[in-house]
Amino acid sequence: MKLFACQRCHQILFFESVACTRCGATLAYLEDRRVVAAIAPAMNGAWTLVAPDGTPGPGADTYRLCQNSTDHEVCNWAIPAASAADSPYCLPCRLNHVIPDLSDDAAKRGWHRLEIAKRRVVYTLLDLGLPVEPRDEARPHGLGFDFLKEGNGTPKVFTGHSDGLITINVAEADDPFREKMRVQMGESYRTVLGHFRHEIGHYYWDRLINDSPDLAAFRDKFGDEQASYEQARQRHYDNGPPADWPARHVSAYASMHPWEDWAETWAHYLHIVDTLQTARAYGLELRPRPVADRPAPKVAAGQLDMRDFDDLMEGWVPLTLAMNGLNRSMGIADSYPFVLSEAAADKLRFVHRVVRGPRVQSIGRQ
Repeated sequence: MKLFACQRCHQILFFESVACTRCGATLAYLEDRRVVAAIAPAMNGAWTLVAPDGTPGPGADTYRLCQNSTDHEVCNWAIPAASAADSPYCLPCRLNHVIPDLSDDAAKRGWHRLEIAKRRVVYTLLDLGLPVEPRDEARPHGLGFDFLKEGNGTPKVFTGHSDGLITINVAEADDPFREKMRVQMGESYRTVLGHFRHEIGHYYWDRLINDSPDLAAFRDKFGDEQASYEQARQRHYDNGPPADWPARHVSAYASMHPWEDWAETWAHYLHIVDTLQTARAYGLELRPRPVADRPAPKVAAGQLDMRDFDDLMEGWVPLTLAMNGLNRSMGIADSYPFVLSEAAADKLRFVHRVVRGPRVQSIGRQ
């Protein structure tokens, strides 16, 4: 994630910010400019960029807040006023297929948290130049989200992916529920953002790997995805992961089936590029002192080449050690509780090549 600042008072802003904590300006993420900026009301419900003195900027473009901002306060994106006639929703919100019952306050709060994570994922996908296309009549296999909540006799909700439609259990936005599931599933890491990154990995397997020239290379590294998924799933939950999974996979769950191996590896790749981009935006440099007469690796995030996989790995490993060390100093769990084996790193390299290099998208059916 890049660094944003209020053009009115220069306060550092977060991607999710809706109001500047220093000058109080209203903020929005401008979809066309890809920045979080201070905005001011204009004519007919529109908004415009503000000048440093807080007045509307002369000749500035006008914007409309996403409909989910004006109606439900769950979105902080704004779209150019000229394009609002086509749809009053921003791109991430146009991906919504089903949203929860908003008369349920708990469901609405959960949906808000899900939307925050979804927008961050969409930001990263666009930054990587990946196709993000809402499903509609013209694109029945485009990307869509069902946010479902259990209760009142409704069927049990399972988070998952099917042909471009990603289902997320709204309960995953509840910290106690998610932690309970993490412990029950024997996972070291379970976050809302992680769910999105994992499930969208399945979507991009369909878009970028299935029936593409990369399919043979995928099978060479991840295995044959034609193996029965149901049998693999049953075996995983009956017997657990193989004892040697750390030598071959990024996580225990990745050992279940080649599709899950891909989705977990994809999610980790998004973890890496987003976190390193944030470190670079803050100008982070790590200069550890030598330990046991051995120099520790130095990392200058601003010098990382995000298109060079070896550069990413050389920056990622010491950064995770520093992040985990800081977390432990605060008495909280490691932010990245994983150790990447050589085989897992090689799979990450494959994902990097598919994402960053020339690719042929498997989109004939769309």
